[in-house]
Amino acid sequence: MTLAVAAMIGLGLWQLMIRRPQKLAAIEQLASNPGRPEIAFPRFPDDRLLFRKARGFCVQPVSSRLTGAGSAGFRFIVECRTGGAEGPGMLVQLGTTRDPLAKSVWKGGAVRGTISHAPDGRSMLASLFDRTPKRLLLVADTPAPGLAPNAAPDLSSVPNNHLAYGVQWFLFALVASVIYVLALRWRGRKPSPLPEREGSGVGASASEPPAPAA
Repeated sequence: MTLAVAAMIGLGLWQLMIRRPQKLAAIEQLASNPGRPEIAFPRFPDDRLLFRKARGFCVQPVSSRLTGAGSAGFRFIVECRTGGAEGPGMLVQLGTTRDPLAKSVWKGGAVRGTISHAPDGRSMLASLFDRTPKRLLLVADTPAPGLAPNAAPDLSSVPNNHLAYGVQWFLFALVASVIYVLALRWRGRKPSPLPEREGSGVGASASEPPAPAA
């Protein structure tokens, strides 16, 4: 138990002293990305490029899907075949719609927008163990015909939970310590002996020799 508590405290310190400063530095860099020069949409996932202005060329839309967009309804996302610096494929968010059956007649072409994360179906628990990088998405500046404009990607969408994680590990360590102390106290208690009832002991009065006559 002592080693487990020490490990929990170590994990809490790691979250607060290492992971949290790293995330704060990353968020500071991301905050400056919108003002940096436009780049070609990256071939491979790189979270350091989030919120950068980018351009790409969709040779041909391969497939499309709708995903939830909160109050905006649905995001219309297209999987594109590419042939340039974007690499083997590119995801483009063409706009939003409130129609769950919406279709787009967009045929592809040049796209300019902002780099964001593509929708990810992994749960929070699964993402703790699956370190596969999230795929990137180009949020188009100009919506396709029939779609509403996209909202600009928001820096507040980047999670920064390391303070909460650190506090949670310290709380786990505290709870485990309390349980361990209570368990030791319970084990240290010896049950008090039961009082003997009269005549119930070994060699009861019925077997004792009679007292001599006076």
